Amino acid sequence: MAEEPAAEIQLLRSLKVKLIEILSADADFVLQHADSRCLLSVHGYQQVKACRFPSEKVTDLLDLIIQRGPEAARGLLKLLNEPALQETFPMLCFIKDLDINTVSSGIIKRKRETPDLQEIIPSKQICKKGSCLVQEKQLMTVARTIGRSWREIGRLALEISTVKIEQIEEDNSIHVERVFAMLRYWSTCQREKATAANLHLLLSQGDWALPPESIDFLLEMK
Repeated sequence: MAEEPAAEIQLLRSLKVKLIEILSADADFVLQHADSRCLLSVHGYQQVKACRFPSEKVTDLLDLIIQRGPEAARGLLKLLNEPALQETFPMLCFIKDLDINTVSSGIIKRKRETPDLQEIIPSKQICKKGSCLVQEKQLMTVARTIGRSWREIGRLALEISTVKIEQIEEDNSIHVERVFAMLRYWSTCQREKATAANLHLLLSQGDWALPPESIDFLLEMK
C-alpha cells in the first residue's frame, strides 16, 4: 500500500491551481523570495528562471518544491504568509486563515472558514460608478483597446517601472497579453485602490488618454 503524502504536500497540492492564478501576477518576485529561503536547488532555480511565461514559472516552482518534500512545502507555505508576499498578492489573504503550525502533525486547521477567490472578490458586486475592485474581465476588455502606446501608458499613467514593463514584454509575446499583464500587475500593486473608477481616471488623462467610449464601461454599475 502506497504511503500517504505528508500533510504539507497534500495542502500545497490542493491549493496549486489557486496559487498559480494568484502568483502569476509577479512570478519573478515569488521566485526570488523562494530562492532566498533556499526552497529550491541551484538547478531547480535555473529551471524555473528559464521559463518564459509567468504561469509556467509558478507551476514549475510549485512542482519542484512539492518534489523536494514536506520541509520545502512547509517553507513555501510560511513564505506565502509573510508580509512582503501578502502585500504584493492581496488575494493570498486566505493563507492567513490556515494554521500552518498544525500542518506538520497531519492536521490542517483553519482559523475561520477559508473563502474561495470569488468570495474574496465577488464577480458581481453592487457598486456605484466603478467603486468596486476592477475585475480581470474588465482588464482584458481595456487591454484590447490599448495600442502601441501601451508602454507610455504603463510608465506615465500607471507608474510602472521601465524594468517591469520590459519584463512583461519579454514574458508575453502577444500584444494583448502584454497589456493585460501590465494592467493586472497594476491591479495587484494597488490592492484596495485598484477600482474600476481609478483605472478609468488614470486612462482618461494626459496625452495617452483613451477614447471615452472604450473605457466608460468601467463606470457602469453591475
